[in-house]
Amino acid sequence: MDKDKSEVISNIVTMLLEDNDTAAKTIIREEYPHIYFETEKRTYTMMQKMIQFIKDGFIDRYTGKKLLNPGILKIISYYFPNEFPYHPHWKMTQTHIAYWELIPTVDHIYPIAHGGQDDEKNWVTTSMKNNSIKSNYTIDEIHWKLYPKGNIADWDGLTSIFLKLVEKDKELLKDGYIKSWYKVSKKCLYNKDYN
Repeated sequence: MDKDKSEVISNIVTMLLEDNDTAAKTIIREEYPHIYFETEKRTYTMMQKMIQFIKDGFIDRYTGKKLLNPGILKIISYYFPNEFPYHPHWKMTQTHIAYWELIPTVDHIYPIAHGGQDDEKNWVTTSMKNNSIKSNYTIDEIHWKLYPKGNIADWDGLTSIFLKLVEKDKELLKDGYIKSWYKVSKKCLYNKDYN
C-alpha cells in the first residue's frame, strides 16, 4: 500500500526542522520523487477529432453522457446570439456553458505528462469541461472510470441534423466555425472507414 503522501511531506519537513537536508532529499527521492517526462506539442486536425468522436459514438468516455457535433451549437448561437452567446476564445463569461458541457474534444486516457503516448490507442472523446477537470491526472487518480464507446448508428451527436440545417440555410457557411465542422462532418459521418 502506498504511504500517505501527507505523512511523507511531514517527514520531509521534520528533517528540515532538524537541519538534516540530506535525509529530507533522500525521503523525496525514495518516497515522493518527481518524474520528468519529455512532452511534445500536440495539435489535432479537425479530421482526427471527428474520426475519434465518431469512433466513440459522440459519447463522453469519462461520464457516459452524450456529446454534440461542435457545429450544432454554433448554429444556435448564429441564430440566437443574445440567448446562446459564443465567444471565439470561449471566454466563460461570454460563452454559453453548453459549449463546455457538450462539445467533444480528444483527451489522453493516460496523460502525456505522466509518460502516456500520443497515439489513437490512448485517445478518448470527452467534453471540454471534463478535459479541463481531468487535466494531467490519470482516471485512477481522480476516481473516474472509462465508459464504453457509443454506437454512431444510435447517436451521431446531431451531426446529421447539423448537415441538414446547413444545407437548408447556406448562409450559415459564411461562419468559418460552422463551415469547417460542416466540411469535416460531411466527409466523415457516412465514411465506413471511420465507423
